[in-house]
Amino acid sequence: MTDTPTPPVFGMPLRGILLLAGVYTFIWGAFFKWFGPTVLGWMASESVLNSIASTNAFGTFGMLIGFLIFLSAFYPFSWVYLIGLGIVGKLVSLAWFVLAYSDVVTWNKRSFFYLIANDLIWIIPLAIIGYKALQGRRYLATLEK
Repeated sequence: MTDTPTPPVFGMPLRGILLLAGVYTFIWGAFFKWFGPTVLGWMASESVLNSIASTNAFGTFGMLIGFLIFLSAFYPFSWVYLIGLGIVGKLVSLAWFVLAYSDVVTWNKRSFFYLIANDLIWIIPLAIIGYKALQGRRYLATLEK
């Protein structure tokens, strides 16, 4: 037996998932930034909405979180905090959407699709990837000693 720890496995598919999650989040943020009233109208299943809350800030936040997740794929061990910010950003985005748009959006399969496909589903792989990145970071720290 040796005292050297076994290296953790952090494959390219994990980086691919980070890239995909980042692009997907960025695109949904862009939809809300530039087509927010139309997207909310689609989710509300109404042809005319009486009051639409501003979606510019929500979309900009989504684009920023998507960019940070995308960026974390290039150096996941060094930029593991970006993965953590992505997870926190997804939770903030979920709460923001529910609190800001619950009076405008009819809760139907379209709005549930947005919440599940954009926020909830991505938290699980981001958490797993963040854990793997922390393992890799700890392993690299043991090699420096």
